[in-house]
Amino acid sequence: MKKLSLFFALALLNTTALKAQHKADILLINAKVNTLDDKQPLAEAVAISGNRILAVGKTTELSKYRTSATQVIDAKGKTVIPGLFDSHLHVIRAGRFYNSELRWDGVKTLNRALEMLREQAKRTPEGQWVRVVGGWNEYQFEEKRLPTIEEINAATGNVPTFILYLYGKAWVNKAGLQKLNIQAETPNPAGGLIEKDIQGNPTGLLVAEPNAFILYSTLAKLPELGGSEKVNSTLQYMTELNRLGVTAVMDAGGGFQNFPDDYAITDSLNRLGKITVRLPYYLFAQKKGTEMKDYGKWIKDVDIHHHESNGVNEVDYHVQGGGENLVADAADFENFLFPRPELPASMESSLKPVLQLLIKNRWPFRLHATYDESISRDLDVIEAVNKETPLNGLVWFFDHAETISEKNLQRIKALGGGIAVQHRMAYQGESFIRRYGKAAALNSPPVKRMLELGIPVGLGTDGTRVASYNPWVALYWITSGKTIGGNEVLAMENILDRRTALKLITSGGYELIKENATKGKISKGFYADLVILDKDYFTVPSEEIKSISSELTIVDGKVVWAGKPYSQLSAPALPVIPSWSPVNHYGGYQIK
Repeated sequence: MKKLSLFFALALLNTTALKAQHKADILLINAKVNTLDDKQPLAEAVAISGNRILAVGKTTELSKYRTSATQVIDAKGKTVIPGLFDSHLHVIRAGRFYNSELRWDGVKTLNRALEMLREQAKRTPEGQWVRVVGGWNEYQFEEKRLPTIEEINAATGNVPTFILYLYGKAWVNKAGLQKLNIQAETPNPAGGLIEKDIQGNPTGLLVAEPNAFILYSTLAKLPELGGSEKVNSTLQYMTELNRLGVTAVMDAGGGFQNFPDDYAITDSLNRLGKITVRLPYYLFAQKKGTEMKDYGKWIKDVDIHHHESNGVNEVDYHVQGGGENLVADAADFENFLFPRPELPASMESSLKPVLQLLIKNRWPFRLHATYDESISRDLDVIEAVNKETPLNGLVWFFDHAETISEKNLQRIKALGGGIAVQHRMAYQGESFIRRYGKAAALNSPPVKRMLELGIPVGLGTDGTRVASYNPWVALYWITSGKTIGGNEVLAMENILDRRTALKLITSGGYELIKENATKGKISKGFYADLVILDKDYFTVPSEEIKSISSELTIVDGKVVWAGKPYSQLSAPALPVIPSWSPVNHYGGYQIK
């Protein structure tokens, strides 16, 4: 009798579990779903259970998963795509500073940019700076020119101001020069220039020749936000990414981003379950000569092979590996205003032991490399280490690779590596053409050839200090072949169709890190990361791609962003602090 009772009890449990599996927590209907799944490219409805996709198909077919508790979302014929995965973005660093930055991303005229500068100078309090940090160039402006230091001084007056232009230069106004104590006697740092006038006084222009250290080290001297302001800033920045349809980011570390101290904000938000993008991140050694010591300590202290849930949600937040700079000697700054830098003779002896350590301990790695000459030398080291300690399927890839050759593509393919490309040429294409010519630019980078060879490729932005963090600009660049100024920079044979391009910034990033079996598509069993777009990416005129955003963003089965049509589905917007923050007045990427 007891056995019979146990049998019925188990049967009841199994039936209950089966019903639970077929319950949709969210049912998205009446959509143009572009799944990016070749087995089922199009659909009109998606059922989500927990953090996974339960089913994909027609609205009538999926109604069987609906219960009284199911949240039904009517897409009203809008386009739905998988969430965007930026495979190279400095989101943890950018989050700390986002609320303090006046961003010119997308601003249409220099006149408006200077007007924003004047407005922000009036509201910036004593002790803080006005700062414009990347995401723009002169070709986006109708005037097609840069601001002058005279215009910057006139707009900002006695409020210290720093304006970063690509990796090439920065302007510091008169008040800023005084704050930083930059005088006639101040020496130039190695690889940098403090421009002087004929009287020997600093003009306010700092130039990378070609090393960007002078720019980043100056920026690092500026005051930071307070603790609670940094938390708010990081949340605001992730919300801005969600607004653009970003559901995942591979964070590439970045200069002046120290582990673990500068990760305290995202660590705390992760414990609270408040991170709204999947966020695997890489550790970037900061100081020349101590890289081996750093990676030795990190390998000992950080377990990258077991990612435990925080008990609140399942959004990825963990150390993914080492890079993008593994050693300082291997850094080739892509400042196209100056000739390609020659890596020092010590590069190989610096890089080899670090690679040996990482590969021996099965740590994935990524390598910053702009030029083919750098990639050749990097590959020499990787091949030598591989003979001693085989890579054997370990995840590794190059970042950038603008001028990579056919020979080196073949070498990467043979070693099982990948490439993360970004839309830096959309911002630096004109500078590249001036230095290296139009023919060289048309093949930089040769993305189509990478795909033909079967090399895993992820698309990203490399925001925020050079290019913009807006992924739609990356999609515009790679599908139109144009810079943000509308100039041709990619040859027709390198331009991708829109579906292929979208794959690179959804499942492509996951293919790089070998997680594409469950992420990056709208398919049964995949993680529920998807976006309702405000425009149809597949049919709008090319120029409109840059202004696409999300009406609804779902990450891990939860709504993390809702625009006006769905505002009832999300919590009220978090107030921006401090009150003088430019985000309060201009928001994020500008489309007007």
